[in-house]
Amino acid sequence: MDDIFVASLMSNGVVSVTSDTLVEDAAQRLRKKEVGSLVVVDDEGRLEGILTSTDFVAIVAKSRPKADTTVERYMTEKVVTVGPQDPIGDAADTMITYGINHLPVVDDHDTVIGMLSSTDLTAYLSGVQEPSPA
Repeated sequence: MDDIFVASLMSNGVVSVTSDTLVEDAAQRLRKKEVGSLVVVDDEGRLEGILTSTDFVAIVAKSRPKADTTVERYMTEKVVTVGPQDPIGDAADTMITYGINHLPVVDDHDTVIGMLSSTDLTAYLSGVQEPSPA
């Protein structure tokens, strides 16, 4: 697995929002795009946080947010990331260590260029997904 890199398995069509996006709008975007997480980026695409479907469950259960509540209030700001040339074995270890299912893939400037999920790793390991040429 050390010869397969994150760039080969990551999803390129990352769904993002900004920190001032309303929680309700973010939830609708998550459902419409059928993804498990949204990356929160600034105007240049640099990572500021992440909001996952698990976060939305907690938001609804605990807070019952008002219509004017923004993503910034609930996003995780200390986001664990990987680089496109990191081995997927290291990425999998990171997911297990931190108990997470989504790893934003960032370049040297913290610009989000992809997303690696536990589903991506599972599909690869099960043989359903072939790595793309890096």
